[in-house]
Amino acid sequence: MSETTIVSSLTKFVDALPIPPKLEPVKKDNTYTYYEVTMKETKQSLHRDLPSTTVWGYEGIFPGPTIEVDCGEKVFIKWMNALPKRHLLPVDFTVHGAHKDVPEVRTVVHVHGAVVEPDSDGYPDSWFSANFEQVGPTFTQKIYRYDNYMNSCTLWYHDHALGITRLNIYAGLAGMYIVRSDFERSLKLPSSAYDFPLIIQDRSFRPDGSLYYPTQPDEPVSGLKTSVVPEFFGNTILVNGKVWPYLVVEPRKYRFRVVNASNSRFYRIKLDSGQLMYQIGTDRGLMDRPIGIRSITLAPAERADLIIDFTNLEGESIIMTNDAPAPFPKGDKGNEIVEVMKFFVELPLRHIDTSVIPAYMENLSRLRTHDATKKRFLTLDHTMDRFGREMMLLDNKDWDAPISEKPVLGSTEIWYLVNTTEDTHPIHIHLVDFQILGRREYDVERFNRERVIEYRGDPFPPEPQECGRKDTVRANPGEVTKIIMKFGPFTGLYVWHCHMLEHEDYEMMRPYMVIK
Repeated sequence: MSETTIVSSLTKFVDALPIPPKLEPVKKDNTYTYYEVTMKETKQSLHRDLPSTTVWGYEGIFPGPTIEVDCGEKVFIKWMNALPKRHLLPVDFTVHGAHKDVPEVRTVVHVHGAVVEPDSDGYPDSWFSANFEQVGPTFTQKIYRYDNYMNSCTLWYHDHALGITRLNIYAGLAGMYIVRSDFERSLKLPSSAYDFPLIIQDRSFRPDGSLYYPTQPDEPVSGLKTSVVPEFFGNTILVNGKVWPYLVVEPRKYRFRVVNASNSRFYRIKLDSGQLMYQIGTDRGLMDRPIGIRSITLAPAERADLIIDFTNLEGESIIMTNDAPAPFPKGDKGNEIVEVMKFFVELPLRHIDTSVIPAYMENLSRLRTHDATKKRFLTLDHTMDRFGREMMLLDNKDWDAPISEKPVLGSTEIWYLVNTTEDTHPIHIHLVDFQILGRREYDVERFNRERVIEYRGDPFPPEPQECGRKDTVRANPGEVTKIIMKFGPFTGLYVWHCHMLEHEDYEMMRPYMVIK
């Protein structure tokens, strides 16, 4: 890393945790809700001791405002680009979709986990430049429609432009999208002032406060001024857009909706007090019952809905810690960051805590393996490009290869994700949620040699923390990860990809099509 970045001089826990404001609709009646959201460049203070940082934000704030909707609420959003013509960060024009014949700055928004028609999903080639002056080949409409068919859940929205997603999200283009329901309200979970989003990201800064993002990998690529890097790990942790913030809490229960919005960093979250956290939800909604956990691993894009109980802890301070290696799972010690944020239990209890951790929540209907009409074995592959750079692929195909996954509307499929690489890859599938059936170790060397899967040992079930509706799954090295999903309710063109943004941007993404 360049000597121009700040390595370790920022003091921890001196800035209060900001709470992104709730976005107000332009229009709302009994038939639909309409929002307008503009992406703008702005300056924002990310730490007490840093000069203000130039960032990109939805509605000019980083992270963007929280969008809150109800189950079944028909929502329309006009996403608008008012960003400069030059990118804030170094663009590699050798990356697919980022060539010099398209605008350097282009955006498209994906609500991650939403069940939407293809034209509102944020397909990577449906990008648009400032004021819609230029649009991508699959762009069809300025206003997106979200019917919010999902149960109550914690989603997030972020940029998805082909070839520059890693840069656009790193610049600040991400925010929370929360779906609420009457059923969820009936559970008496901690709510309103005790229900917080925690958007966790890593960043590095130059002394002038500007964002640092590398122009080259550790071994520079000769002949290229700017090159994509295999992964990116910042040297500070931000929560809700502040570096190592603190939150002052009352001695009572709080609900935290945690999203890993980092480019490549995984988190294994614990509390240094050793106390239990109570997990009530996964990516796509509430679990059937809460579980008490001491740690939870979140890959990029994974979410966890947690309750932390500060009752009887008056005067205590508790640090949320992280001990996940980076890269995951083998890691480099130099990339590790241990602290995430701090809680001070110092506020007086305003009123008696009547919130509960319910014994039962959602009744999750399990997909049955014998209903699956197709099984697909799909590889996660590592190769080298013409410059000698690492390149990750899905099923050994690049983005432009013909579409090979065409599930039938309403059908159930089982996908076996065969990881031949040394990294854990968070695989995200648009449109659907899925259930993890399990993982199983296999002989990678034999598979690479003969394309035969020879299992080693018995399959093992998903972790308790993963036993719910998922839209992103950790596919570990040396393992076959087995997931099941039902495709619908829409037909059309979607994508599946690794959610390590440096991988996604450099070929580890594939289109798929739901057909009638």
